[in-house]
Amino acid sequence: MKKIILVFSILFFLFSFTERKHPYHVGSLEINYNSKSKTFEITGRFFLDDLENGLGEKYGRPFHFNDEIYKTQLNIALKNYCTEYFKLKANNQFVKVKYVGYEEDSESVNVFLESEVVNNPKKVEAAVSFLYNLYDDQINIVHIIVNGNRKSEKLNYPNRYLFQQF
Repeated sequence: MKKIILVFSILFFLFSFTERKHPYHVGSLEINYNSKSKTFEITGRFFLDDLENGLGEKYGRPFHFNDEIYKTQLNIALKNYCTEYFKLKANNQFVKVKYVGYEEDSESVNVFLESEVVNNPKKVEAAVSFLYNLYDDQINIVHIIVNGNRKSEKLNYPNRYLFQQF
């Protein structure tokens, strides 16, 4: 399983720097518990064109990263999109997650989220369905890190649920 995740991660980053269309619809999500702030810091990385198309399909209008005109609209759309397509539970309790912002380059977008305070997470559950509204071959690779212990899982559409014990 770790080899499969590594291969898809490598493919994702290799295709992130090409100018042609990519043959795979792959995203990654890192859910990292910060023991100092006692929050989960979440970073999603997606192909820029996939995320533009996913937002456009969801909200019925075009979105363009790397264009300042769309920055406010993108922040609003991403906040709503993340709220709908990402849920987090720790120790069997839903955890509020807020949208922090995004960064883009020519081929990919990093989306940043942060949870409310969580004390001593032992069981982490997530519902991850980014870009499932657009692609039925979407793969989301999810890494959960708690106190330095990293667990990874690959979610293929339509599978969106995962849980890990720490």
